[in-house]
Amino acid sequence: MTLTVTMTLNGESVSAEVEGRTLLVQLIRDHFRLTGTHVGCDTSQCGACVVHMNGQSVKSCTVLAAQADGAEVSTIESLAENGELHPMQQAFKDNHGLQCGFCTPGMVMSALDLVANNPDPGEAEIRDWLEGNLCRCTGYHNIVKSIAAGAQAMRS
Repeated sequence: MTLTVTMTLNGESVSAEVEGRTLLVQLIRDHFRLTGTHVGCDTSQCGACVVHMNGQSVKSCTVLAAQADGAEVSTIESLAENGELHPMQQAFKDNHGLQCGFCTPGMVMSALDLVANNPDPGEAEIRDWLEGNLCRCTGYHNIVKSIAAGAQAMRS
């Protein structure tokens, strides 16, 4: 069974014919070729696939594409403007919050949801918020530092 999914993806109205079992991450990566959203585990454990749907972070490996019909979806590709990194992306770069970079898009998208809910999060809140995001490289110290710096830059 196929169905048509229409959504606003990174500010642009898009449509696609998909099977009912198609995951949002598959639609984003395979159909629309936006490969910044990563598939790390397929079980909702790692957070590499985090995108924003209707303003909230979701793990796109656990959302059916059909559930995004009519939604506004934003991926990591939507953040940089005119060749300039978003302040949160810049903070990750400046504070060494990435190494291999695989988890970074999900971390950044999760961080932006946190900052939307609390523009000045403390270290404990940042660590708690990132509980569903795994990084196998950094040990999280620099990621937490990056999010705090990104939040501060966004307040300025």
